[in-house]
Amino acid sequence: MGDRLTVLSRGWCHLCDELLDALRPLARELELAIDVIDVDAHPEFEAAYGERVPVVLAGDRELCHYRLDIEAIRAYRRKIG
Repeated sequence: MGDRLTVLSRGWCHLCDELLDALRPLARELELAIDVIDVDAHPEFEAAYGERVPVVLAGDRELCHYRLDIEAIRAYRRKIG
């Protein structure tokens, strides 16, 4: 696979589930791996993101939050090659 995306999520978050369900096939298509981090288990993310989850990150760059921005993910993939 190519590069990795990180999704900041919560176990009880329906928006997180929806975003991940939409992101997984897109990530397969674009050869991007996905790491999911539970914000509740990582206080360092809780302080920075609070209730803004889900958030899709590429490294330290935020690509989208709350809803999947397909074009932002595709643009990121084009940028990294």
